[in-house]
Amino acid sequence: MIVPLRKQKLDGSLYTRFPDIERTLAVLDLLSNTELLGRCRLAKGGQDLYVPTQCLLHFVRRSINTKDDLQFEQLFKILAERIRRALPRVENPDGKTLSFARSQVFEQVYDKFVMLLIEERTTGYVERLDFFEINFDGGLAKLKLDAQDKAWKEENRNTELEVDEDSGEISAEVEQAAGSYDPFEASVLDDYFYRSRLDAAMDELPLLQKRIIEMLRQEIPIDSIDPNVITISKSLRKSEKTIRTHRDKAFARLRVLLTRGAQ
Repeated sequence: MIVPLRKQKLDGSLYTRFPDIERTLAVLDLLSNTELLGRCRLAKGGQDLYVPTQCLLHFVRRSINTKDDLQFEQLFKILAERIRRALPRVENPDGKTLSFARSQVFEQVYDKFVMLLIEERTTGYVERLDFFEINFDGGLAKLKLDAQDKAWKEENRNTELEVDEDSGEISAEVEQAAGSYDPFEASVLDDYFYRSRLDAAMDELPLLQKRIIEMLRQEIPIDSIDPNVITISKSLRKSEKTIRTHRDKAFARLRVLLTRGAQ
């Protein structure tokens, strides 16, 4: 059974999906989980069988409601990939560096949408997601505009760096706090809610540190002897020593934030 949306319009009536989406949901509702997953994986070229993202989102939300973690993980991977394809590419035309502003937009849009799903998983229902079941592309475009405005302001804001760019010196206190701490340890990254806390903690980092940590998360090396390899140092146009200094300061801060969040 396809349940109606809950969000109300100003006149008190409920939001409703478009008729073609309702018809598609009714057909998909009759499929087994395996069949549904197969349909959702189809590329947009096969228009008759392609599952609109509004429908995909509906079943992602349903898997949250039914606490079907396996189906949630499988369907969310497909949804996440569609979101990635809908957002601007973060690579610059040279293929070796990343656009700082576009990277910020990507991260903010993606993280915001994921946080809405996390909130639904925690509270049971997030009415804001109802709009995405009606017009997913429109909802994503709104998040993108908000993120672009924020990225522009951050890129043009004068901020003081926490370390000397030339010396790259770091205090003994920071070195001790960072230690051998690794926020991306495989054993903790398997925890869905740890990953959500990690994303929230990264949002509290200074812009340069957040960019470094995100690139480390994507397994981009700090430096490389191979000139054709994309590295953090080349992408951000900072020395290897400066990158490592900011990495240690970020790790120290994340350790404090994540320890506090777990208490």
